Amino acid sequence: MDVPPPTPLNPSTSHRYGGYLDAAAGVPLHAVAAEALAAAAEDGWADPGRLTGPGRRSAVLLDAARESVATTLQVRADEVHFTPSGTHAIHLAVLGTLLGRRRAGDTLVHSAVEHSAVFKAADWHESHGGTVRVVGVDEAGRVHQDEFIRAATEPGVAAAVLQAANHEVGTRQPLESIGAALRAAGVPLIVDASHELVHGQAPTSPVFTADARLWGGPAGVGVLVVRRGTRWRNPFPSDEAESGYSPGTVAVPAIVAAAAALLATRKEAAEAAPRLSRFIDDIRARVPALMDDAVVLGDPVRRLPHLVTFSCLYVDGEALLTELDRRGIAVSSGSSCTSDTLTPSHVLVAMGALTSGNVRVSLPPWTSEADIEYFLRVLPGAVAAVRAQLPQPINHPAPRPETNAASPAPMRSGLTTSDIVDSRGRRCPLPILDLARYLPQVAVGAEVTVLADDPAAASDIAAWCRMQGQLLLSSIEQPDGSSAYLVRRIR
Repeated sequence: MDVPPPTPLNPSTSHRYGGYLDAAAGVPLHAVAAEALAAAAEDGWADPGRLTGPGRRSAVLLDAARESVATTLQVRADEVHFTPSGTHAIHLAVLGTLLGRRRAGDTLVHSAVEHSAVFKAADWHESHGGTVRVVGVDEAGRVHQDEFIRAATEPGVAAAVLQAANHEVGTRQPLESIGAALRAAGVPLIVDASHELVHGQAPTSPVFTADARLWGGPAGVGVLVVRRGTRWRNPFPSDEAESGYSPGTVAVPAIVAAAAALLATRKEAAEAAPRLSRFIDDIRARVPALMDDAVVLGDPVRRLPHLVTFSCLYVDGEALLTELDRRGIAVSSGSSCTSDTLTPSHVLVAMGALTSGNVRVSLPPWTSEADIEYFLRVLPGAVAAVRAQLPQPINHPAPRPETNAASPAPMRSGLTTSDIVDSRGRRCPLPILDLARYLPQVAVGAEVTVLADDPAAASDIAAWCRMQGQLLLSSIEQPDGSSAYLVRRIR
């Protein structure tokens, strides 16, 4: 029986956002921020660079907001710069530090699980003749620390980037030890601190960024901190605004609201973080028990207190989010593998995790125990409903593919055409579902080849084999652009 959706979102709480469990994508405007925004709109509408009365009033508000943010982040006021978004702050942090240190070299080092804004900045740097090195992570999403330090301290490295905590699975990175090693080597570490600032501490790195949406500030406000003594040059056209760090007239009312929200949120975090962490522990423990073929991702200890991602086999992530939304729960997917994109999440691929059927739960400060109970109550039914909607298995095995010297045969001697599962043209999670339905038909020790052209198949089939105790022997690209995955049944 379907569980009726809560009214308006969850009957357990009077808060009108009771079913909203997607804080990693931003939270509603904090009440304090809403008041500050309305008040600042009256006096802070003018260009703060003008010497008129309205301009001076705007400048006073802007200076006060900057001082407030600086005090909260424990930095100097002249080290705080406001940008049009958190993404723009990251681009300025990365490219500006590289430009400022171009005499030291042209190499940028970053982890494989950074925010997409870092990857975009790295691509831009590479397209302009720079060098980029990416360092991998373990299964929990934690960067290989020794490898990162070695890569970042080699000659010719201008800067390194490492997020404080991962935005998809919540794993915190070893910033303190890596930062100390890079300081000793004279290499600046750039930190995306957006999620950490909600419940953690501001980093001590030379450069860090944040996005006001994550702590209840308005959209359109990013924060870039560049400590004194750090070489930085604006890589884009600039003017006198924000001391040349970000061009154009700043939105003073939005910045005032963002500063007020940051101060209020961090004061509330002392109470909220332990409570939210208990809720996340509860989700991590109960999800695998509630549903077959579910696994929780990320570091269980060194993590953000309010975020967890889990994977469900044989589930389309977008369909699951829609089903949960129908039942009054707003979450997001830890995977980019949806119907509108063929690119799997780079974070989950780097971790070797399943890229389909992922759910990211990120709790806003007001989340109650009743909210969590409702979510865990409706989740199994939602997963079952989505699994029931999956297409039927393929009816006929494919013929043995043609091979030549340039394309080695993907199958070993002794296999028959019945050992080939053709999943070409089928998108995640269907290739692993086809494999799961077919493998029990062969004997233990026998091998099955899956043909798939879904970009997520490489990560998904490897993850499925680990989860199910089977063995992925090889992956060989085919002439038609697909790949052949040879899997041995172990049990």
